[in-house]
Amino acid sequence: MVEVNSPEKVGSVSVFAEASRLGHEQVVFCHDEPTGLKAIIGIHNTVLGPSLGGTRMWNYATEEEAAIDVLRLSRGMTYKAAISGLNLGGGKAVVIGDPAQLKNEAFLRRFGKFVDSLGGKYITAEDMNMKTSDMEYIGMETKHVTGLPVEMGGSGDPSPVTAYGVYVGMKAAAKKAYGSDSLNGKKVSVQGVGQVGMYLVEHLVKEGAEVYITDINRDKLAAISKNTGAKVVELDEIYDLDVDIYAPCAMGATINDDSISRLKCQVIAGAANNQLKDEVRHGNMLIDRGMVYAPDFVINAGGIINISSELKGAYNKEQAYSWTEKIFDTCMNILDKAEADKIPSQEAAMLLAEKRIADVGKIKLSF
Repeated sequence: MVEVNSPEKVGSVSVFAEASRLGHEQVVFCHDEPTGLKAIIGIHNTVLGPSLGGTRMWNYATEEEAAIDVLRLSRGMTYKAAISGLNLGGGKAVVIGDPAQLKNEAFLRRFGKFVDSLGGKYITAEDMNMKTSDMEYIGMETKHVTGLPVEMGGSGDPSPVTAYGVYVGMKAAAKKAYGSDSLNGKKVSVQGVGQVGMYLVEHLVKEGAEVYITDINRDKLAAISKNTGAKVVELDEIYDLDVDIYAPCAMGATINDDSISRLKCQVIAGAANNQLKDEVRHGNMLIDRGMVYAPDFVINAGGIINISSELKGAYNKEQAYSWTEKIFDTCMNILDKAEADKIPSQEAAMLLAEKRIADVGKIKLSF
C-alpha cells in the first residue's frame, strides 16, 4: 500500500508543475496492490471550507490523462462551490480502471480508507461510473462521504438536481441570446444522455423543445428516444446540426477549434465539466462567433448544491431545488458582466468566484 504526497511525473507531464500552475494545495496518489486500486485525489483549494467533489472511475488510456483530469476537475469544483455561495472548497478523485472488472466491496472500502486518511480535508461523492450503493461501501471506512442513499439519511442520486440546474442555466442563456427564457420550439442538441443528460432531455421535451440526442450507449439512446420523442443522431453529427442550443453533457473539451467552426447554434449550455479545451482561446472564439456560453461550473452546480444540503444535517429536497433554482440569476449576472466588460463568460465567472475566495480568505485560514 502506497500513499504519495510528493512531486510525481506521470507520462510527459510533471504533476507537481501542473498542480502548481493551477494552484492546487495537495495531490494524493493512492495505490493498493491486493485490490488493484489506483486512484488520484486532487485537493485544489480549501479557503472556503473542506474540499468536496465526486469520485470518477474511468478506464483512462494513460496515467497522464487521469492526472490531468483530476487536476482540472478539482479546480473546477473550487469555482463551482465559490460561485454558488457555498462554504466548501474544491476537490475531486479519479479511479483508474474498468469498473466492470475492478469495482467490488474490498476495492471501494480500500478507497474509503484513503479518503479517511485525509481527515476531512476531502469529502467524496458519486460521479461517473459511481453509484449511491458504492458510497455505502466507501462510507464503511470514512464519514467523509456524501451522496448516500435516501434511506440512510443521504441525498441519493444528485443527477436530477444537477440536470435541473443545467436546465435553468440554459433558460438564462436563452434569455440573453433570444430575449426570452422560453425553450418552447427551440432546437436543442444534447451530447451525452447519461443520468444528467437523460433528466435534462425530460425537462426540455416537457417545455416543448425539439431535442436531438447522441451517446456511445446505443441502447440507452433508443430507450430515451422512445420515451421522450427525442431524435437520435450519430456521434460526430451532433456538431453540424442546425440548432439553437448545443448542450455538451459527456466528457470535457468538446468546445475546441474544430467544433466551434462547425457549430451553428447561438447558445452553448450543458452539464459536462471543462467544456472549453482552452479557456482563453476558445472563450474568445465564442465571443467572435456571437455565441452565448453558460459557464459549465456555474450551471452544473446543482449536484454540489444538493450535497451541501445533505452536509448541513437532515437532507431537504425542496431546499436543494430552491437553492439550485438560483443558478438562473447567477448565470444572468455573469452573462451581463461578460457583456459589459467585453470578456468571455468563463472569465467573468472565474473572476467573481476568485473575488469571493479572496474576500473570505482575509478572514479565514485554509481548512
